[in-house]
Amino acid sequence: MVKKIKPYIISLIVILIYLIIKLPVLSFDFISFTSTLILFFGLSGILDMMLDRSEKTSKMAKYNFFIAIILIVYNIAVPFITSSPILHSKSYRNLLGEVKESTFTKDVSPVSVADIRLVDEDMAMKLGDKKVGEVPALGSVAKLGKFHIQSVNGNLYWVAPLVHRDLIKWITSMDGTNGYVMVSASNPQDVRLVQKVDGKPVKIVYQPEAYLHQDLHRHMYLKGIVNVGMTDFTLEINDEGRPYWVTTLYKHDIGYSGDNAIGVATVDAETGETKRYNIKNAPKWIDRIQPQEFVTDQINDWGLYVKGFLNSVISEEGVLVPTEGTSLVYGNDDKSYWYTGITSSGGDESTIGFMLVDTRTKEAKLYKQPGATEAAAMRSAEGKVQEKNYEATFPVMYNILGTPTYVSSLKDKAGLVKMVAFISVEDFSILGLGETKEEALRNYREALSSKGNNIKIENDTTTEIVEGTVSRISPDVKSGNTFYYLTLENNGDKVFNATSKVSIDLPLTQVGDKVKITYQKGEKGFVDIVEFDNLSIGNMTKENK
Repeated sequence: MVKKIKPYIISLIVILIYLIIKLPVLSFDFISFTSTLILFFGLSGILDMMLDRSEKTSKMAKYNFFIAIILIVYNIAVPFITSSPILHSKSYRNLLGEVKESTFTKDVSPVSVADIRLVDEDMAMKLGDKKVGEVPALGSVAKLGKFHIQSVNGNLYWVAPLVHRDLIKWITSMDGTNGYVMVSASNPQDVRLVQKVDGKPVKIVYQPEAYLHQDLHRHMYLKGIVNVGMTDFTLEINDEGRPYWVTTLYKHDIGYSGDNAIGVATVDAETGETKRYNIKNAPKWIDRIQPQEFVTDQINDWGLYVKGFLNSVISEEGVLVPTEGTSLVYGNDDKSYWYTGITSSGGDESTIGFMLVDTRTKEAKLYKQPGATEAAAMRSAEGKVQEKNYEATFPVMYNILGTPTYVSSLKDKAGLVKMVAFISVEDFSILGLGETKEEALRNYREALSSKGNNIKIENDTTTEIVEGTVSRISPDVKSGNTFYYLTLENNGDKVFNATSKVSIDLPLTQVGDKVKITYQKGEKGFVDIVEFDNLSIGNMTKENK
């Protein structure tokens, strides 16, 4: 009896070592599980032959080899039958779930200029590296990991952990690396190296760059997460600033394919405490449960198999495809969404609309808003300053002045932001450029107005309104245009200016008049007037009547 089970005992020990090293998913919808069984029975057969020492192969060894061969055939045939889009195109199309059509201005609220993102991932890495380099002793033992954008107490930051440089650095600092870096997505000057939270040191002990039991994936596997897939290992910080690894848990919904997120697991980066959540009960501070790659693939399948597999490769009737590139945007509900444009299979520079997919629930909404692709918008912005050879970053879509708008930074060869561009999604020839967000917005507003777009005040959260009495006013002629400069009583820190194109009331305004001014929010010193109304002139008109 011992002789018969000895090969299995040895094989089991080998398989346990294999599990700890390779971390295969032990679930019937993953090929890695049947591959592990093939290894177990194949090894058992070989050991049985070696231990039997007879001239003929034993029945037990034959049985083991037979089972291994059956599993090999299974691994080849069954995944094709159960997972091929040729046979299951409808299932692939439905994997995204119901796609609802919605109205852009209803779901995406107008954004404040201060919240507009200027910093992309590449720039965040450069700023973060510079910050780490300011502490020589730190940079010699650790490096920056991957940056991910996230909402921290209502503000957007790129966050990256400090991770081990190599095996030697891990051996010499097994108590963890010292903290993480935060880079504001809207202000390149706001770069923080966080090494303490509430007076306690921040340690990143468990991480993808660690080894043995401190390797993040292996740590979670040893904690019992063995029956689902793990992907998208992201460092997120909670509202108190404590770092946690957030990992998407997924399964296969179409045979051995159709990756679909079912929840997340969090790991305290210092203590290793591991918790598992489904999609509904995941903590609110977690921004992303649905990985970008999963969502992009599912959107692609949703548009590709609209009329089955054959149509997708022959006539392509009604086929829709996502545009190149996906970005993370935040709605008025403080939720994050994966954004991508939707275009026809022809792949031209226009879109039929765009899609927003909730990064937690995967709720998908389609907005039929014809316009330009992100690539076309980038080329339009670069073309305006082609003599400078600036390179546009991948744009982020916002609701600006009630209009779907791409916002892109223009960077020089050194990777520094030199200008900001606001480009209309509907018509990429309408754009505003400026060295600051405020200047770009001002020029964009003028470009929209010159094209006959009606900008409603309720859609314009970029402005403020003030009423007061004029204390000083003076005209100044520049390049043939008369500019009017005025100040208000009890508002002396601002000098308002505009031409008569803004309002015919300006040339008639005098000191002592009551006026109502709409101006660009956040500006100091010389402030551009967006709308101007002389209330005294209106009152005099009423009295004369």
